[in-house]
Amino acid sequence: MTQPRPPFPPFTEQTAVQKVQAAEDAWNTRDPYRVAEAYTSDSLWRNRDQFITGRAEIVEFLTHKWERELDYALRKDLWSYGQDRIAVRFQYEWHDTAGQWWRSYGNELWEFDDHGLMRRREASINDVAITAGERRIHGLRTHDDHGVPLPVR
Repeated sequence: MTQPRPPFPPFTEQTAVQKVQAAEDAWNTRDPYRVAEAYTSDSLWRNRDQFITGRAEIVEFLTHKWERELDYALRKDLWSYGQDRIAVRFQYEWHDTAGQWWRSYGNELWEFDDHGLMRRREASINDVAITAGERRIHGLRTHDDHGVPLPVR
């Protein structure tokens, strides 16, 4: 089993915010192995129109994702939380090999086991073409930027 991942359910607003920030920080490393360690060995994902099961498939999916989505930079916001579930909204920016920049908007539903590992993730995502001048996500958040809500557009 993977090491437990605090904070653990049941979530409070504070621990849910910590979980969301930890996920954002991990995804921004673009290290598929590091990201996959936060999920149960049999984690179930729906990502857009793809269905993924387990860490090996998560690593494969993320490896291919970050080969296509270059200079990926992500922001996540807590939307809601419950006993063992968290809902987030997110935005990330990236460019393709042709140099076209994109902003991807989405929502995720997360469910955790007692060890703080995510056992289920469902993501709905839409991509919007942007110009380089419209970018607003440039690398990691600064400490002062933590908790600043994402604009809708």
